Amino acid sequence: MFDRLEDLLIRLEEVLSELQEPDVANDQNRFRKLMKEQNDLTPIVEAYKEYKACKQAIEDSLQMLEEESDEEMRELAKEELNDSKARVEELERELKILLLPKDPNDDKDVVVEIRAGAGGDEAALFAAEIYRMYVHYAEGRRWKVELVECEEIGIGGMKNVTFMLNGKGAYSVMKYESGVHRVQRVPETESGGRIHTSTITVAVMPEAEEVDVQIDEKDIRIDVMRASGNGGQCVNTTDSAVRLTHYPTGIVIYSQTEKSQLQNKDKAFALLRAKLYDIECQKRHDAEAEARKSQIGTGDRSEKIRTYNFPQGRVTDHRIGLTLYKLDKIMNGDIQEIIDACIAADQAAKLASMND
Repeated sequence: MFDRLEDLLIRLEEVLSELQEPDVANDQNRFRKLMKEQNDLTPIVEAYKEYKACKQAIEDSLQMLEEESDEEMRELAKEELNDSKARVEELERELKILLLPKDPNDDKDVVVEIRAGAGGDEAALFAAEIYRMYVHYAEGRRWKVELVECEEIGIGGMKNVTFMLNGKGAYSVMKYESGVHRVQRVPETESGGRIHTSTITVAVMPEAEEVDVQIDEKDIRIDVMRASGNGGQCVNTTDSAVRLTHYPTGIVIYSQTEKSQLQNKDKAFALLRAKLYDIECQKRHDAEAEARKSQIGTGDRSEKIRTYNFPQGRVTDHRIGLTLYKLDKIMNGDIQEIIDACIAADQAAKLASMND
C-alpha cells in the first residue's frame, strides 16, 4: 500500500508540473484530464502526507521520552505520542478507503426513473412524493433538475417520472437509491382506516456520453407529434414532442417537456444513451456477481431497499438495518444520513472483501 502511495505522491507532483506548462491551456482535453487527475489524487496525497507527519511525530515523542528527564516535558511527549498513534490508526483506515477501486461512473450526472408499482393510485401518489423528495435533496446540494418525461394521474400522482440530476458526483450519491421503495400508510380513499402497502421502483442510471454508447441511426425510429397533457404556452400547439423507438432493445422514449422539438430530441437521446449504458453496466455487474454482492449501490433493481412507515413516522433501509424516526424530514429531502450510512457500509464491505 505504501509503495503505491509513494507512486501517487510522485504522480501528483508530475501532474502539477504539467499543468504549469504554457501549452496545456490550449489543449482543453488534456487540461481537463490533468485537472481531474489532480482532483482525484489530492485528497489521497494530503492524507498520506499527514500520515507521514504523524509517524514522524511518534518517533520524535519516543526520542523525547528517552532523553528528557523533566516530568512535565515527558507528560507532554506522552500526550503527543498517544494523539499521534490514534491519528495514525484513523489515517490508515482513511487511506485504505481512498485507495479502493473507484466506480468509473461516480463523477457522472444521473438519469432517475421512478415508476409506480403495486398499489394503484396510492403507488402513483407515493411516486410523486418520492420525486419531490429527490428534487428537494438536489436543490439542497445545488444540483440542476431537468424533467424529461412524466405521466400524471388526476389526483396529483405520477405513474412514472424521469428526470436528470446534474451536479458534482451525482451518481456516487444517488446510486444507493436504486431499488424498490415501499410505503405503509392509510390512503385518503380508505374509509376503514386500514394500512395499505404500496411500492414504487427507482432506477438511477449514469448519464452516458456519446463516446460511452454508439447508437446506429438504422436502429432508431424518430416520431414527432403534438405534446399532450399539462404544458406551458405553445407546448400543445406545435409538433414539439419526440418519441424514439430503439429496435434492438424495444426501448421507447417519449419527451415533451420542452417547447422546442430539438430540445426534446436531445433529451430523448440522452435518456436512451443512459438506458443503453445502464444495460451494459448491469451485464458487467451480473458477470461479477460475487463482487456485486458486496456493493450496496449496485444491487438488484427488484430488491426491496427501503420502507416508509407513515403511522410510526419511521423509515427503514433494509440493506444496512438502519431505522430513522424522522419521516417528515426525509420526505422533505433530508436523506443524507441514509446515503452516508449506505456509503460507509459499502466501503466496509469492499474493505472486508479485500482482506478475505
